[in-house]
Amino acid sequence: MGDAGRVIAGSARGVRLAAPGSATRPLGDRVKQAVFGALEPSLHDAAVLDLCAGSGGAAIEALSRGSRHAILVEHDPGTCRVIAENLRRAAVADRARVVRADALGYLRGAAAVDGPFDVVILDPPYADEALREACLLALGAADGPLDPGGVVVATAFGKRPPPAIAGLLRSTRERRFGETLVVFYRRAAPEDVPPPSGA
Repeated sequence: MGDAGRVIAGSARGVRLAAPGSATRPLGDRVKQAVFGALEPSLHDAAVLDLCAGSGGAAIEALSRGSRHAILVEHDPGTCRVIAENLRRAAVADRARVVRADALGYLRGAAAVDGPFDVVILDPPYADEALREACLLALGAADGPLDPGGVVVATAFGKRPPPAIAGLLRSTRERRFGETLVVFYRRAAPEDVPPPSGA
């Protein structure tokens, strides 16, 4: 079992988390610090969705900093067991639920019941651009599970960024850390979105 680093701040500060294996890419401390520093105003009492959760480190960081509840979606059963152990280590398991599911399948199904979510973290395998874009479109749908005032944070790797617009989502900020790009999205009101040309 690998090392997914430590929780940076909050009630679980300093707790070391396990990584499911060498293929898992936990967010580095520098990236995590920047992301959660920017999210800080949105985290208090928030409902958090962590898609492609990996070690669960992102949701655990949010819970440690005062989020109310988190759902962590991961399709691999062994990884789900590691997430459950990390939640226990950080003493936040009572405010979290691990869902074994494909991220896009979850968004198209149970998310409608579990939401709305105030903060969504989307950190899919870097090579799977199609999954990232499909998840962003599902989150940006008019009937999607994102709260109207919510925020989505998506990661990408390499030079091709995620789309600036995905349904009702609009990118509001980008931060690059080496090869890792982090994009923040907010939801636009449906009436603020122009109709397709020719409509």
